[in-house]
Amino acid sequence: MATRTSIAACVIVMIMVAGLAGCGDKKAGQPKPAVQPPKTAAPQAQAPQEEKIEKLAYDYDAKGRRDPFQSLVDVAKAKPKRSPGKRPIENFDVDEIVLSAIVWDQKEYYALITLPDNKSYTIKRGMTLGLYGGKVVEITKDSVLIREQVKDYRGQLKTKDTSLKLRKEGVE
Repeated sequence: MATRTSIAACVIVMIMVAGLAGCGDKKAGQPKPAVQPPKTAAPQAQAPQEEKIEKLAYDYDAKGRRDPFQSLVDVAKAKPKRSPGKRPIENFDVDEIVLSAIVWDQKEYYALITLPDNKSYTIKRGMTLGLYGGKVVEITKDSVLIREQVKDYRGQLKTKDTSLKLRKEGVE
């Protein structure tokens, strides 16, 4: 046992001596001499050298592709703007129109609708209303069916049928 501890102590001392032996080359208190650039034959005024830094800029070119940073949901919700030249019933979305009453004569049905600006209008079959140019397809004694051509999130035209129903008495 004593020989193993003495061997381990000798190994540790040898490692410490080897580590300290590399530190003995420096002389204490003397600074290292600075490296001087070689002198040229003719003295010239040296201008400060400008470093060229190239900036890499990335420019995204869509080329008919969908913008990857734009939400698909926002594209689907985009509605056309109201234009002043159209009739008032063409300046509101079909979902905003409220069916107030339905009347009929011997030939056809007529519907009374109320717009969000609290103005009422009478419509009949074949009339155009809504932001997307919806047509009144059918008016029955308790509902109005409106057919529109709307664009989906991919930009393709889809048929959208909206049914406005008359509110029953006593039901809110």
